Amino acid sequence: MESDTSLREGILRMINEKTTLKQQVYDNTFNAFTELKEVLHEMSAELNEATEELDRRIKIEYRDRGKFEAQLQVAGDTLIFSMHTNVFEFNREHIIWQNSYVEKDKDNSYCGIVNIYNFLSDSFRYNRNADEGYLIGRIFINRESQYFVEGKRQVSLRHNNFGSARLDKPALAGIAEAAVNYSLEFDLLVPPYDAVKIVSVDQMNTKIENSKMQTGKRLGYRFNSDDI
Repeated sequence: MESDTSLREGILRMINEKTTLKQQVYDNTFNAFTELKEVLHEMSAELNEATEELDRRIKIEYRDRGKFEAQLQVAGDTLIFSMHTNVFEFNREHIIWQNSYVEKDKDNSYCGIVNIYNFLSDSFRYNRNADEGYLIGRIFINRESQYFVEGKRQVSLRHNNFGSARLDKPALAGIAEAAVNYSLEFDLLVPPYDAVKIVSVDQMNTKIENSKMQTGKRLGYRFNSDDI
């Protein structure tokens, strides 16, 4: 009976400690994501005003897609910023465990995640549901609002500097700008001939009726996290 009581106390203690920790991480991530939405909204307005003087056909548009998702269309590219509702821990092989801030306190390693995806704007315009998007960045945020970023051209704060800066509005603006810049430079490549040489009747009928032939910036090519 005594051991059962001790085990139950341990379970209750773990529930209390982990729940409190993860709730703090979630709250910080959600607050940061809310601020990121403001950054994206402001960025879209500023870019739209600037591009209107150059070419009115260029469309810059921000759209709030709900509590955990936001969209920024920049001409032919659309970025989706998506907050995951869960809190994560890193696997034992992850390089984050070599960081002194994490070594000092394991609880610092629990993070919320905001993912950044790059799609073609036409994929949404023409409802091409089979089109591919690419994960170009991930923002990790912990219980103390410390952060680091993995992603294409993301140099604002990498894992080796985790614990040296809190995530604030200027940092979010820098992350968003780097994501937009990468997406604009990340061109749509002609797919390899062998990747598109066979098409089904259904695909062709769909293409004729709705322009829904699958398209992606690296369709038929490997997309690696080569500069993460």
